[in-house]
Amino acid sequence: MKGLKAAALLAPAAVAAVPSPWMQEVQEILNAVAPNSLLARLGLWNADRLYDLAGDASQTVEHVLTAGVREFKTWKEHGREFMQRGNNLSRVAPAVAALEEYQLRVTLTEQGELASPKICDSVKQRSGYLDISDSKHLFFWFFEARNDPENAPLLIWLNGGPGCSSSTGLLMELGPCQVAEHGDPVKNPFSWNTNMNMIFIDQPVDVGFSYRTGGSGVNNSPAAAEDIWAFVQLFISRFPEYEDREIHLAAESYGGHYAPNIAAAIHKHNEELRLAKAPTPLKRINLASVILANGLTEPRTQMGSVPDYACKGPFPVFDPQSRECSNLYSKAATCQRLIQSCYNGGSRFSCLYGDFQNLGLNPYDVRRKCDRNGEDGQLCYKIMDHIDEFLNREDVKKELGAEGDIKFQSCNMEVNQAFMFQGDGMHNSAALLPTLLDAGIRLMVYAGNADFMCNFMGNERWLDTLEGHQYADKFRVAKSKPWHTLDSGKLVGRTRSVAGNITYVEVFDAGHMVPYDQPEAALDMIERWVFQLPLDD
Repeated sequence: MKGLKAAALLAPAAVAAVPSPWMQEVQEILNAVAPNSLLARLGLWNADRLYDLAGDASQTVEHVLTAGVREFKTWKEHGREFMQRGNNLSRVAPAVAALEEYQLRVTLTEQGELASPKICDSVKQRSGYLDISDSKHLFFWFFEARNDPENAPLLIWLNGGPGCSSSTGLLMELGPCQVAEHGDPVKNPFSWNTNMNMIFIDQPVDVGFSYRTGGSGVNNSPAAAEDIWAFVQLFISRFPEYEDREIHLAAESYGGHYAPNIAAAIHKHNEELRLAKAPTPLKRINLASVILANGLTEPRTQMGSVPDYACKGPFPVFDPQSRECSNLYSKAATCQRLIQSCYNGGSRFSCLYGDFQNLGLNPYDVRRKCDRNGEDGQLCYKIMDHIDEFLNREDVKKELGAEGDIKFQSCNMEVNQAFMFQGDGMHNSAALLPTLLDAGIRLMVYAGNADFMCNFMGNERWLDTLEGHQYADKFRVAKSKPWHTLDSGKLVGRTRSVAGNITYVEVFDAGHMVPYDQPEAALDMIERWVFQLPLDD
């Protein structure tokens, strides 16, 4: 089965048959990575455990790629097509002829009108599913801007993982509301929909409220990108008032891979439309910018920055003269060499950074401790558990039109493993960006300076070394300037920029989820970026 190559090679029964270069590389990885490294969060504690996990991969990935079947009732009435399963009543948008495998299903009221959930904000909302070949279904949740929605741009937000729901970004970071402990959501005064229309998409399939009725799942960023391109096509066809709006694509963490691939797919299809000689129902998507939020985009450079961040950063976790720092620096070259082999199309495995987990710190914010098995919950943030609890409420599911028998999870680690065994995370997604920059699509990369997972040093370094676009030389010599918020005048970071087309932002006193730690600063940053107001003084 496609996507199981790595799993099959390392299954226990086949270990003896594994080609020696594979065995040598796996051994190098195990030697390079400390037993207490961040691989522990994936269960990779030692060589035996690696083979156990790889041996289970065929079964695990098979489960991800071939889930069970659900049935639907469909009918037509007054020229409109409807679909119902349990409490979920939806209207199917007219299909676009060039996208026969896709259709957009929007949640309706019991009276058959477009539903507008009120559980998070008083603005107009839409929710529903992108149906793919009758078997894959991606959930979306749309919010109008609080101010001037008729003219506001459209921003698409994606969380990373891979395997984490964008509803976590909505309800924890930058959406119209945040979930209180064991209670209803409370309004977020710093929501990014203050002056922008917003869409949150649970993707790839099997993430959040997204699900399958059969068929194979998705285990790589290029395939996931085509589904998001199709979603945007159908969304602006179903809601033509957004067809000419500027669209901004923002993605966090593993979204550093998602967003460049999605933007590249959009640009490719836009070029096909431009060159097409025959009429087509497809529309040009007005992609204005890409925003990478504490992203993993160019792993070789970013992993190479880990020793400097851990030992010399603004929040050093090790003494620069310590054994741990010596070990980190000695391992960096090996890690970078193995990642380079992924860039060259070889291995699907590579090492991550060194021993950190035994410190008991939050890898997403090194200023904080983390008790994963105690009060801090999954991923070191208790609010993630509150989000799961809230979105699994039957009244919430019904209002959103989410499938009633789906148990919402903030993060699906089976999807995470499927991407991992495909080696998707060790590809160089930054290589997709120069073409986009030269086509006029702007790029902003921002990172909180307390994040260990995708630290700000590595993000700035890969942007500095990005070649092949018209702004490369000027950005490399661009000086850092202070960034103060417009409302409070508070110093919240530093920025480097070239003509507003490529911008880097270090956000002070923020971790992996910048809008969670610095909501006012995050809103100031995104609005000034979208409306093309410089961040520097």
